[in-house]
This record gives sequence, C-alpha cells and structure tokens, in this order.
Amino acid sequence: MDIGLLIDGDERDAAGSASYERMDPFTGKLATRAAAASVPDANAAVEAAAVAFPAWSKTGPGERRASLSRAADVMASKIDEFTTLMMEETGATGPWAGFNVTLAANILREAAAMTTQISGEIIPSDKPGTLAMAIRQPAGVCLGIAPWNAPVVLGTRAIAMPIACGNTVVLKASEMCPGTHRLIGQVLVEAGLPKGVINVVTNDPGDAASIVEALVAHPSVKRVNFTSPRPSTRSRCIFAPARRAECPTMCQIREAEARTFGRSRRDQASCGGSAGRRKSVVSRRLARLEETLGSQCSRARLAAPG
Repeated sequence: MDIGLLIDGDERDAAGSASYERMDPFTGKLATRAAAASVPDANAAVEAAAVAFPAWSKTGPGERRASLSRAADVMASKIDEFTTLMMEETGATGPWAGFNVTLAANILREAAAMTTQISGEIIPSDKPGTLAMAIRQPAGVCLGIAPWNAPVVLGTRAIAMPIACGNTVVLKASEMCPGTHRLIGQVLVEAGLPKGVINVVTNDPGDAASIVEALVAHPSVKRVNFTSPRPSTRSRCIFAPARRAECPTMCQIREAEARTFGRSRRDQASCGGSAGRRKSVVSRRLARLEETLGSQCSRARLAAPG
C-alpha cells in the first residue's frame, strides 16, 4: 500500500518523491510504502493549517459538531480497513484493532458533544457597575504526535478535541504505522472538514528528530500533544524547541506521574501518565526521567496518588 502526505486536503508526495517502507513485523513482508517528509514538507503542513485556522475558528459549534459526528460514522464504517492496516503495520490482533476503531469513533462523538460546552466565566471586578468576563478562544495550530501501540485511539485523541474547540491540526504519524494514522486524516476529509483543518505528516524513522523539531519550533504551532512510552531522544527534540518557542506542551509518558517540565513566561509544559502506580515506582521513573532529560526538567512537586 502506497500513501502520501495529507496537506491542505490533498494527498501529496514528499519532496523528491522520497518514501520509506514499513514492514509487517510478523511476516516480514511490505505493509506500507509511505511518503518520507522533509522539513519543507512539514512546514507546508503547518502553513496549510495556519491558513485554515481563521475560517475554522469562526465556525459555529453546531457545524463543528456535525462535522465530527459525520467523522465518527465514517471511521466506524472503515473498521475493516483500519484493522487490516493495524495488523500489517504493528502486528496487532484483529480484536484489538477493532476495539481501537470503535473507541476512536466514540472519542469523535464525545468531541462533537463538547463543541457546545466550551464556556467562559464571570470574574469579580474592582470597578463598580461593571461586569468582567473571560472567554475561551481557539489557540491556533495544534500538533499531535501519537504512538503506534494504540494508534487509532491515541491518534484520534490527539486531534479530536483541538478540532472541536476550533483549532486546526497537524498529526505527525508514527513511523511504525504511517498508513493507520494517515487513514485517520482521510476519515476527517471524507467527513467534509475544510481543507487544512487536518494535515498528516509521515516521515522516515531516520528523519524523525529533524521533522519533530521543525514542527514544534514552527511559530504557527501554538500547542503540542505528545504521547511516548518512555523518556527518549524524541522527548528532548520536543521539549527543547517548545521551551524556546514558549509553546505549551502536554506530554503523556507511561509510568510517569504528573510532572512539570520547565515553565515559560506564559504557560507550562506538563507530563502526565497512568494513575494508580505506587509512589515508589513513580519516584524511580521520575528520577530516570530527570536523568534522561537533564537540564530540560525543572524541579517540580510530585503529584502521585496517595
């Protein structure tokens, strides 16, 4: 199966028609031949999202809800296609792949329902006879970086709520399941989302560091959502440019509890993991995390379950 990049609603080849092959981990046969994006390709995806943002951010909640509801139905209808891709690219079992698709479709439905729940608040005012209000506004381009182990669930989770809130999105596909993540983008295109609202970038594993850094450092990227199984080189590729650009970054690292990475002048980048771990396990993992990320981790209070 050959797949291209999804940029501005269209499928494109990477610069120079560069591509890489993802092999079936079980059979060793070719699973997917995917476009291998260059840094200019990655920038083009962000720029397409930035161009689409003004119009999408002004779209009413009813229209955004309808679009995401259609996307949920389209995703559910593609369960066989997703299952085949997951099995061939990641070695997943059929039931696990089917569960991914069903849950991801429900994530889209939940996001659709949230479009009318975005609220502000009344703020006490020091000036007599006046009313102070705070409202929530779309941030801009959001970057989602999802892993391979639950690719449909985590890929969809990375983009659904940002889109529901009026943001546009670039999904950086996992090198281990480019076709699966690219299909998520196709679902949203078929659901009728405007060009540029969803963009998907695939890349050769050897280019991952440069692609991730380019995406995170792009001035149009206002938020980053990142999931990783463990602290890694990619973590450093994300946090360093995010800190320089003062870009809020939400990171989930397995077995690491709530942790704050640095603090920009405006926002903070935080890391959360699965709850229910013992404090001793969490503490060891956090110690290893600090050692791995070095000076990029600031001292923060451990927020682990009691």
